[in-house]
Amino acid sequence: MDQTLLVVADLAAISVLTFAVYFPRHHRRDLIAAFLGVNVGVLAVAMTLSSSSVGIGLGMGLFGVLSIIRLRSNEIAQHEIAYYFSALALGLLAGLPEEVNILSALLMALIVATMYVGDHPKLFGRHRQRSLRLDAAYTDEDALRAHLEVLLGGRVVNLSVQSVDLVNDMTLVEVRYVVTDEGPRAPQEAGDRVEQGQTQGQRQAQAQGQAQGQRQAQGQGIRA
Repeated sequence: MDQTLLVVADLAAISVLTFAVYFPRHHRRDLIAAFLGVNVGVLAVAMTLSSSSVGIGLGMGLFGVLSIIRLRSNEIAQHEIAYYFSALALGLLAGLPEEVNILSALLMALIVATMYVGDHPKLFGRHRQRSLRLDAAYTDEDALRAHLEVLLGGRVVNLSVQSVDLVNDMTLVEVRYVVTDEGPRAPQEAGDRVEQGQTQGQRQAQAQGQAQGQRQAQGQGIRA
């Protein structure tokens, strides 16, 4: 009966973590099966092999297996790694104890609550990180910072130049910035230039139309 309650508690915790916290925020359907599979698989193995002699070694071994999986994957972001470890930890907390205890339940709730708060969109919601390839070679960091702040519409807090290609005139940079209320200014400036070009083109068309009309009128007057 105690192990049944542990299984129910684990399934409830991983369901909240996956369907109420992760998926509404990141919308990666493929990782739902991964989180559930890791959690239930670890739970089953831990409950089968749980004992005082192998409990610690089992936990460390499972964390090592997950680390190997992470090293061979290039499509998992850092926050998704945290969800992986949370799913694994929930399975261990529910599978290793032989009976229900308050500490395990509190730790499972703490994991879910920590992921809810740590991955909340409002926590440092204005902070962004991007890798950009610019069509100019910047050797002056101050000039690069000023250009990025105009381009991204925010305050650059950290930038790391990955490479500068003076031959092809390119710069690869990783930038962390804080979005301001003004927003990106480069697209707006480009839009203004487009509107100015359209207005100038309309004026030229009108001028050409008027000139052509005057020529036609003069030609008709001469024939008359």
